[in-house]
Amino acid sequence: MRRRRGNPSELGRLAAPLLRGADAAWQRMSWWIALLAALYAVSGVTVVAPDEVAVVLRWGRLVGASRAAQEHGPGLLLALPAPIDQVVRVKVKRIRELAITTLASGGDRGGGGGYALTGDFNVVHVTMVARYKVREIGDFIRYAKRVEDALRVEVTAAMVRSIGELAVDHVLSDGRKALIQTATRRAQAGLDAARAGIEIVALELTALAPPTPLARDFDAVQSAYIGAETRKKEAEAFAQEALPKSRAAANAALQAARADARTALARARGDAAAFLALSREYRANPAVVGERLYRDAVERAIGGVQKVRWVPPPAGDRYQGLRISVAPPDAGAPVSPAGANP
Repeated sequence: MRRRRGNPSELGRLAAPLLRGADAAWQRMSWWIALLAALYAVSGVTVVAPDEVAVVLRWGRLVGASRAAQEHGPGLLLALPAPIDQVVRVKVKRIRELAITTLASGGDRGGGGGYALTGDFNVVHVTMVARYKVREIGDFIRYAKRVEDALRVEVTAAMVRSIGELAVDHVLSDGRKALIQTATRRAQAGLDAARAGIEIVALELTALAPPTPLARDFDAVQSAYIGAETRKKEAEAFAQEALPKSRAAANAALQAARADARTALARARGDAAAFLALSREYRANPAVVGERLYRDAVERAIGGVQKVRWVPPPAGDRYQGLRISVAPPDAGAPVSPAGANP
């Protein structure tokens, strides 16, 4: 019994120096502990940059009942120290990029490679770059590092479906813009359904080509198509330039013809009126009008010539009327004689 009572006293005697040393150390280090406690209390204060939005996770769950209450803009953010609260800051204005090579000839991990089938069962390889930004911070944080995996899967599935609806000639020529728009819309719909919290800003096709053994043949077809389109554009440009000129020339010719027709018609009407007037005079005085017409005809015949010569009758004979030889102004010899019987 004495041993049992004596053992605690021996332990107490042995532990007493240690207890006295710990008490002395506590008295000397109390202000350090208070400083550490204060630093720990303010460790939850976070500065949010102007291009960032922060959220608070308390025991792994978002703090706030609504999106406005969950998201905190630039400035000081007060939160409880870790591990109670965790402040996550996200650069919402940053545009991120992701290279997608799941449909390329080498694949994402250097395997046998991926491909897509067109609507007419031709194989094409596609390399893409997706640019995206954060739209829903809560969903983005929940996905964490799996966001890019979700983006890669949705873009690949959307591109395979969109290419499968088009013919290969359309895909490799003038159908790329519509293809990108359709694939982007479908990929964004898939991301929204999965609540990935990101928005696709742009989708770029860095490579879209047939398999390497067939690339030369496809290039020849593409060159022929481009040549045909170039000639078509040139023909349309020539038509746009030539048609107005042709219409203007045709309109000018039509106006000139109409003017000539009006002039000829007026002249004909004038000649007809003069003839009718002369006819009326002739019926009234045939001898006088006939003599006048005869004299007018002779004057017209010899009035504009350069030389007039009277031709005498042959020896021992005489003319039955007057004989005159007339030479035109540009000729040196007389023309055929003109006869008249007064």
